[in-house]
Amino acid sequence: MIEIIRTNSQNLEFKNLVELLNSDLARRDGETHSLSQFNTITNLKYVVMAFKKGKAIGCGAILKYDFNSTEIKRMYVSPEVRGQRIGEKILSELENWSRELGSIKCILFTGSKQPEASKLYQRNGYYLIQQYGKLKDIPDSLCFAKDL
Repeated sequence: MIEIIRTNSQNLEFKNLVELLNSDLARRDGETHSLSQFNTITNLKYVVMAFKKGKAIGCGAILKYDFNSTEIKRMYVSPEVRGQRIGEKILSELENWSRELGSIKCILFTGSKQPEASKLYQRNGYYLIQQYGKLKDIPDSLCFAKDL
């Protein structure tokens, strides 16, 4: 059974998962890829984690983007449990938390070298949008949104 909990970026297991995420992204995109500048986790108040048999296996976070929107950040599922819809459970909880915070839309970005992430988001009702904010000049960033 998968247990989903809410926490924050001070959680040590979350920090460990983010290290694994960063290593995965560095392998795919290169250590100095321009998207990596947006990967900080300092002061994230809204973090969701997934556990299986007491082991942290996935995470995600949200950050208030503007009055109406939250941005989904730091989504990761351990390779050994991928394909079990754990990412969907994390994403659903992040969307629920976003609604509780008064958001009517979730936005996010991913890189073009993470096709499984793009498929997850599209399978769950996200649609491509124009690159936003600081992502405007990064050619291989893909931006998505979902109305809640």
